Amino acid sequence: MTHRVAVLDKDLCQPKKCGLECIKYCPVNKSGADCIILNEETKKAQIDEDICNGCGICVKVCPFEAITIVNLPSELASDKIHQYGPNSFRLYKLPTPRKGEVVGLLGRNGMGKSTVVNILAGNLKPNLGRYENPPEWDEILKHYGGTELKSHFEKIKNKQLRASIKPQQVHHVAQAFDGTGKELMEKYDERGVSRELIKELELENSMEQNLKELSGGELQRLAIAAVASKDTEFYFFDEPSSYNDVFQRKSVARVIQSLAKIGKSVMVVEHDLTLLDFLSDYIEVLYGEPAAYGIVSSVLSTKIGINVFLDGYLPTENVRFRDKKFSFDVSSSSTDEFQEGSEIMSYPKLEKKYATFSVTIEPGRVRKGEVLGIMGANALGKTTLMKMIAGVEKPNSGEIDKKIKIAYKPQYLQNDIDAEVIALLDKANGGAIEGSQEEEQILEPLKIKKLYNKSVKNLSGGELQKVSVAACLLQKVDLYALDEPSAFLDVEDRITIAKFLQKFVRSFGKTAIVIDHDIQLMDLISDSMIIFEGVSGLSGHATSPMPKADAMNRFLKSLDMSFRRDERSLRPRVNKLESRLDKEQKSSGNFYYKN
Repeated sequence: MTHRVAVLDKDLCQPKKCGLECIKYCPVNKSGADCIILNEETKKAQIDEDICNGCGICVKVCPFEAITIVNLPSELASDKIHQYGPNSFRLYKLPTPRKGEVVGLLGRNGMGKSTVVNILAGNLKPNLGRYENPPEWDEILKHYGGTELKSHFEKIKNKQLRASIKPQQVHHVAQAFDGTGKELMEKYDERGVSRELIKELELENSMEQNLKELSGGELQRLAIAAVASKDTEFYFFDEPSSYNDVFQRKSVARVIQSLAKIGKSVMVVEHDLTLLDFLSDYIEVLYGEPAAYGIVSSVLSTKIGINVFLDGYLPTENVRFRDKKFSFDVSSSSTDEFQEGSEIMSYPKLEKKYATFSVTIEPGRVRKGEVLGIMGANALGKTTLMKMIAGVEKPNSGEIDKKIKIAYKPQYLQNDIDAEVIALLDKANGGAIEGSQEEEQILEPLKIKKLYNKSVKNLSGGELQKVSVAACLLQKVDLYALDEPSAFLDVEDRITIAKFLQKFVRSFGKTAIVIDHDIQLMDLISDSMIIFEGVSGLSGHATSPMPKADAMNRFLKSLDMSFRRDERSLRPRVNKLESRLDKEQKSSGNFYYKN
């Protein structure tokens, strides 16, 4: 027996632009039953899961890839926690909060992580899949009889549970609260810890500013401080790394861990694997089909949980949820290879001065067929260098010798474009993209085709990022400059883009420059690196390009963090502070360890 899941993406379903192929070619419909119909109210296709035979013909004939049909084991039917409506997303199983521990939730976008957070925080009552006739609390409690979650839901039922949530979209905080950072902290600080949190998260200069005037990073850290200052039993942090540099992410991790140390239950949704590995005590993997269904795994140790996710296989449950496993190439450019590359662009010592900020950049050259990574704290001039290379800004001193064409993907993306994705991609390509070689080489590996008929302004953050990266790579240029391409992407998309970009650059003799704060992504993607140092917001200094191993060692030393390689996946892992390995590596000056 199987448990059928039929999901329709209502944004992609466009009956006015198709021939209703799903209805015409459904074999159950041909036999006289109404398996797939056109709903008179929504004007969208509707699938009857009870009589669907799971043949998948509708999936293949839909021109917009709007239908997903999945056959799951019948045992999962009793584990359904919530379903939003007919042919919509459903969640199976729930993670269990653990007192005095940080539990990390790891999975792709669209797997139900935010649904999990809202259910456990008491903001969403689970309907056990019965969206038309939702159960009362007594039935829900009976469903969880004999489990730790029963007492959790009893507290929610009796309104005895207090939870504090840091939302994924921090701009909602600025929209909901009209006031300064100081006023926000005064409103939410129930533990009397605002002074310590403000210092730890470097928010001193943000206190007198209105929330609407703050940068993304400042607003993110302020939201984390406000949530952490409340006196509640459960704390949930949804993507706390966004907009923050590596130094700030380390501070955020310390704040989150401090809550667990005083006996609180903490859950974190995060796509930066280095940060998740650093701050989590346990991991629960969410797998399934994005926007269709999500299943929560049993609890795993942090190391095993992340490796299981990268493998795409859960041995304890005998479930393979991805066809391929992700591995990490530990090779780095040798000194000889680094010196012998074919130069496509060079620059002397550069200086750029503003009213209150200046940046100095040491001489360098950019080579054909390489990915040059740029890392450093926020507000040191990384984007300024990128803009000077792209020709958007000019240095006050020095001149960039470039006779090449450059494509630039900015840090902040334009999300108000009133056009379909395919129109944007056609323009970037300089001609029709459908059926072209570029579609096969770039858009199919990045899984962009499904978004063709979506409006750019309706894309999620992750979808917009992927489309923006693709639009950049479609341009016929020599050098691609990408500013924070990992923002809003889930772990799988980050690794996919990193591996694709390296292959693209080497296969076609192109060059890429990438700025990002995800250490794992930069370790995976970079051949050589530039490190930015200085005083944020006042003065920055950039090194000349150097071999990746040397650059990573220098950067990690400034972070006072040492890394080792996981013996199985070869991914970089942070050594526990003051551990034997941490002390050994630091004493030898080897912060970046390569097995």
